[in-house]
Amino acid sequence: MSTSWLFNHLVAAWVLPPLNLLLLAFIGLLLMRRRRRLGGAVVTLSLGLLALLSMPAVSHALIGTLEDDWPLMETARAHASGARAIVILGGGRNRRAFEFDARGETVSEPTLARVRYGARLARTTGLPLLVSGGRPDGGQASEAELMAEALEQEFGVTVRWREMLSDDTIENARYSARLLREAGVVRVLLVTDAMHMTRAMARFRVAGLDPVAAPTNFRSGGPLTPVDFLPSAWGLRVAYLATREWIGLAVSRMRGV
Repeated sequence: MSTSWLFNHLVAAWVLPPLNLLLLAFIGLLLMRRRRRLGGAVVTLSLGLLALLSMPAVSHALIGTLEDDWPLMETARAHASGARAIVILGGGRNRRAFEFDARGETVSEPTLARVRYGARLARTTGLPLLVSGGRPDGGQASEAELMAEALEQEFGVTVRWREMLSDDTIENARYSARLLREAGVVRVLLVTDAMHMTRAMARFRVAGLDPVAAPTNFRSGGPLTPVDFLPSAWGLRVAYLATREWIGLAVSRMRGV
């Protein structure tokens, strides 16, 4: 297991919802012993924010601030992009999928969405595929190997390059660039979640590639229903993803990357 992956996820757990808001509520309860009104206000604020962020209408709007800059990749634009390869970034694994493999490992739902879209692009453009992802969580196979298995066995698309060393987006870009430059490839279609595209595009440019955004797995947009204004676990999950991505962007900009 990657130390940096473990550290980043532990820090994220403490500074992102719901744990950060539950900690704030706990602080409010402690304050109520001496300053009842202040403590009550802190508890009310934390629970109010927790309820608000759990509403899909709110969390989808929040994640939309990350997705709105990245329009859908139309087939004609993909053909005219000048790209010479497609890069699909890994997005985690499912480690309890024993119905698929004795290892119990296959691609996670976010990774599957990327793989599916990458396969479609490969069929429509005829471009070769590179899959990128290591074993940051300590799995048996790299994410790249799991993606390649899904692409070749389930989608019938051949993978030319497997980048199996990376632990994060920076390394996705760095190690993918090495493989692609050896093949004389600079301009690529970059496939990842729409919310992750801003950070991914910046990383790949720094690595010396010329990426063209091919976003997938959008979580915002579409008509709202009354149910979207009720707190739910799904709404909170989307808020968590959006907040984590915004923090990641802020840290990147502070580092000048």
